Amino acid sequence: MSNPGDADATPVTSVRQLADYIAAGCKPRDRWRIGTEHEKFGFRLDDFSSPPYEPTDGQPGCIRDLLVGMQHYNAQPILDRNNIIGLSQGAASVSLEPAGQLELSGAPILSLHETKAELEAHFEQVRTVSRDLRLGWAPLGFHPVNTRSAMPWMPKGRYAIMRRYMPKVGALGLDMMTRTCTVQVNLDYGSELDMVRKLRVSLLLQPLATALFANSPFTDGRPNGFLSYRARIWTDTDNDRAGIPALMFEDGFGFERYAEWLVDSVPMYFVYRNGAYIDLAGSSFRDFMRGRLHNLAG
Repeated sequence: MSNPGDADATPVTSVRQLADYIAAGCKPRDRWRIGTEHEKFGFRLDDFSSPPYEPTDGQPGCIRDLLVGMQHYNAQPILDRNNIIGLSQGAASVSLEPAGQLELSGAPILSLHETKAELEAHFEQVRTVSRDLRLGWAPLGFHPVNTRSAMPWMPKGRYAIMRRYMPKVGALGLDMMTRTCTVQVNLDYGSELDMVRKLRVSLLLQPLATALFANSPFTDGRPNGFLSYRARIWTDTDNDRAGIPALMFEDGFGFERYAEWLVDSVPMYFVYRNGAYIDLAGSSFRDFMRGRLHNLAG
């Protein structure tokens, strides 16, 4: 999950406006880039417990100190209510998942070779700072040992809203937040047709990718009967925003149909205004556009 972005106060009044925003992302082929997001679990080397945000238990090794130490690498702190919750490193950034999973949001780059170099440089920075903090890192799909209650929570405003909402829409949403990690890729597109083709191919490849990279066969320190328990988590997290929507394979699917689906079928979490998160979890974005939510105009 990303860091807070720059605020954009442009009123959203129509689906067409949203579709035009997506269409504006079209780029000529020579400007296409890829961006990789990579997450991993932290653990204390002394007892393998998950590091808290702050050293409240008197033990060395916490997420806050890691981020402070990584500022040495030409990184600027990102704050949420005066807590450092991420770093900006040029076109890349480092952010925190709900239980302190560390995420590299890579810069837009040209090739997988550059992605490899970027990831290796990031890991070297993390390892160097972690050495004195007695921390290690494990890029696994699901935490193999810790129970849900043993996972810490990071002081990010949006996570408090999601933590309240998730149990209302699925049994495993809090596990998704605190006990899973992933690798994601962001791709450019040249046209509406190109976007549709890439989206459909990526959706159809999901089962293959899940099988190829399955690495979460343990839960609470015991075999769970799955090769990818992370994939199982997403079947009972929030079905309004998970799975493969049939809409995306229908004739006529494109920017506007996608925007309509987002507006009518995917509930909101929050609105971010004046540096604060306003809880609108479960609300309709179309109602938000029409100014029907707590006097918040779209």
